[in-house]
Amino acid sequence: MRIISVVSLITPDGAYGGPVRVAVNQAKALIALGHDVRIAAATRGFDRPPTELDQVPLQLFPARTVLPGTGFAGIASPGLLRWLRSALPAADVVHLHAARDLITLPAAVLTRRAEVPYFVQTHGMIDPSTNPLAKPLDAFLTKGVLRDAAGVFHLTDLERAQLLEVAGELNFLPLANGVPAAEYTAAPLPPEVLYLARLAPRKRPLIFVEAARRLQPDFPTVRFSLVGPDEGEGAAVSAAIGAARAAGVAIEWSGGLAPDLTLDRLRECSLYVLPSVDEPYPMSVLEALSVGRPVVITETCGLAELVHRHQAGAVVDHSIESLVAAISQLLSEPGAAIASGERGRAAVREELSMAAIACQLAAHYSAALSS
Repeated sequence: MRIISVVSLITPDGAYGGPVRVAVNQAKALIALGHDVRIAAATRGFDRPPTELDQVPLQLFPARTVLPGTGFAGIASPGLLRWLRSALPAADVVHLHAARDLITLPAAVLTRRAEVPYFVQTHGMIDPSTNPLAKPLDAFLTKGVLRDAAGVFHLTDLERAQLLEVAGELNFLPLANGVPAAEYTAAPLPPEVLYLARLAPRKRPLIFVEAARRLQPDFPTVRFSLVGPDEGEGAAVSAAIGAARAAGVAIEWSGGLAPDLTLDRLRECSLYVLPSVDEPYPMSVLEALSVGRPVVITETCGLAELVHRHQAGAVVDHSIESLVAAISQLLSEPGAAIASGERGRAAVREELSMAAIACQLAAHYSAALSS
C-alpha cells in the first residue's frame, strides 16, 4: 500500500514530542512489511530540512505562524497542503496524527474531498476544551473530520470518552503505542536521574528540580538532568536550577534533543522520571522501558497500569513527597532498580512490539480499502 502519514511539526529539538516518534515508529515498521510510507509535516529550525528521519522518507514544508499566541495550534503550512493535494491521487490511505490545528485538520478535509480513506490518531490532543476558539473550530472542522474517518485510533478508555464527548459516536479502534526493539546497555556511573520531556506546566519540570534539591543530601554523587525544549517553564526552571546548584545539587538543563537521539540519551541515565499529570501515553516512558531503565511516573499517566503490573519502576501520586520517596528507594537499591528495568524491557518487548502494531495498522488500512 501507498501510505501518507501527516504530523503537524518536525523540528531539530523534537519540540512536537511524542506524536512524531509514534509516526516514525509506525512508518518504519510498515516499511519493513513492504509498504510505501512517507511522512508529511511542517518544519522550522533546520538549516536544511532533512529528507528522512530514522530511515523514513520525509516531505517537509515551511511552518508559518498565522495565529500568534496559540502555540502549535496557530501553525499552518500552505506548502504541505499544496503537496498533499498533488500526492493524494496516488495514495491508498492517509494516517493523520491530528490535533486542533491548521495543518492536520485541513489535510483531512483535502483527503476526504479526494475520496481517499483516512484514519485519525489524536494522541490525547483533541479533548473537551474551554478555549473559546475550540467550539467554533470543532463545529466547522473537527467533528466532521472525526466522523468521516475510516477509523479513529485511541490509546486509552479516557481518550475514547473524551473524543466521544467532542464528536459523538465514531468508528473507534483501540491502538497502543509501541517501540522498536532496542539494544540494552548497563547504566553508567555515577547514577543519573533524567527528565526528558518538553518544559511545559503539565509536565511539571519544577517538581523534578525540587525533588533533586531534596534528594541531594542523601545522594551527593547523583546527577540530575533535564532534556527538552522550553514550552513555558524554561525561565522558572533555569532560576530553580541556579538555586539548586548553589545548594550543591548536580543538575543541568541541556535544551531540546532531536527525536532520533532520544534512545541513546535514555541509555545514559540510570532512572527516568516523568512527574507530569494526566499524561495520556508518553513515548518517552515507553522508550525508557525499552532500553531497560526503571521509570517513576504518576498515577494519572496512561502507562501507570503497565508499570505497576510489571513492577517496572514506581507509580506515585502527585505530591512531591511521594516522588522523592520513590526516587530515593530506587537510588538506594540499585540491584532492585536494575531488575525493575529488566522487567519493563521484557513487558515492552512482549506487549508493545512495533511488528505487531504495524500488522494491526495494515489490517485496518486493508479493510478500509476493501469497503
